[in-house]
Amino acid sequence: MSATGPAQPFGTPYLYRNWRYLELQFRGGVAQTRMLRWAPDWLQVGYTRTMLAALLLRPRPARIGIVGLGGGAQAKFCHRHLRHSRIEVVEYDPGVLALRDAFKVPADDARLAVELGDGAAWLRERGGRYDLLLVDAYDVDGIPPALSAVAFHRDCAAALAPGGVMASNLYATDARAHLGRMRRVFGPRLKTLQETGVDNRVVFAWRDPLAAMPDPEAALRALPWLARLQLAAPMRRLAAALAGSPL
Repeated sequence: MSATGPAQPFGTPYLYRNWRYLELQFRGGVAQTRMLRWAPDWLQVGYTRTMLAALLLRPRPARIGIVGLGGGAQAKFCHRHLRHSRIEVVEYDPGVLALRDAFKVPADDARLAVELGDGAAWLRERGGRYDLLLVDAYDVDGIPPALSAVAFHRDCAAALAPGGVMASNLYATDARAHLGRMRRVFGPRLKTLQETGVDNRVVFAWRDPLAAMPDPEAALRALPWLARLQLAAPMRRLAAALAGSPL
């Protein structure tokens, strides 16, 4: 692989390419996003599929909020496969946003809006707005303190519509402390899945007690077949993890 352009300062987002995929990196050798060049809408990185298993708990979200665009994998998936959903994305790093076209993120339209801004401040202005909230924001140093504080998680909970669910990617952070702060807000309405072979955990949290145990097969049937192919395994894994949890 070779980086596009000259060597970049440590922490600056840049591209790596080979014949199969394109990567967004902040430090050498660690891919933050990977896109298959012949299937740009495919969720290539495992934790992104796990995060979207949150559709098990809210199969037809009318409005989706995403904190952290990155290479746009989840925004592209939602734009392609969740045709009934409005998707709103905030990205803090202008260098990441500048790579939007390289990762084939669609232009803003009636269903997609991407803006540059502070994710914590952005979320505070969106009370009761989202059926599905995806938080996948980190930089070269990991998850910023403002996005791991109890106050931020309170704002996440407040941004959820009735019955809303969030999924958060924990990477390069003190997972135990981070989960403790989330539990102060969501209590028992929280479930964690560890990704195999990588340092990622996906945390699911939901606003209201579940009326019944979710059915992964029913949730999968509501999706187009290419989306089902990607989300079947993580949805079933989440359903199994929830089976022993309080509703």
